[in-house]
Amino acid sequence: MNIFITVAALAVSLYVAYAFIKAGLDKLRTSDADLLKRGWGWVEKFPKGSTKFIGLAELLGGLGVILAPVAVTVFNFDWALPLGVAAGAGLTLVMVLANLIHIVRKEFKYTYKTGLMLLAATVLATVLLAFYPTV
Repeated sequence: MNIFITVAALAVSLYVAYAFIKAGLDKLRTSDADLLKRGWGWVEKFPKGSTKFIGLAELLGGLGVILAPVAVTVFNFDWALPLGVAAGAGLTLVMVLANLIHIVRKEFKYTYKTGLMLLAATVLATVLLAFYPTV
């Protein structure tokens, strides 16, 4: 049973890591003007540089969610586990705030599927890492 939970935690963490690393890199590489052309109207309402900050937070959080359980499982670095839980909690906060912003701006197409699914997966990864870290 413990191995099942470990595999589930790693699988969910991999999904969350992939999604956030991809989103973070996209925000870091793309100019604000190009993001506005995509229909990201919130970019012009936020302070300059906030898009890059969000992208960096997503990138680092995505790396933390997967590198921490791998460090604990493969290398027995027990000190890395709280970093993974903190990364998951930070990404959960990012998703809650992002969903709130999109709901307030009535941008429901951004929150309906992807936002809520990624929020649920991030919460699940955080809980699994916190309570069932590794074997």
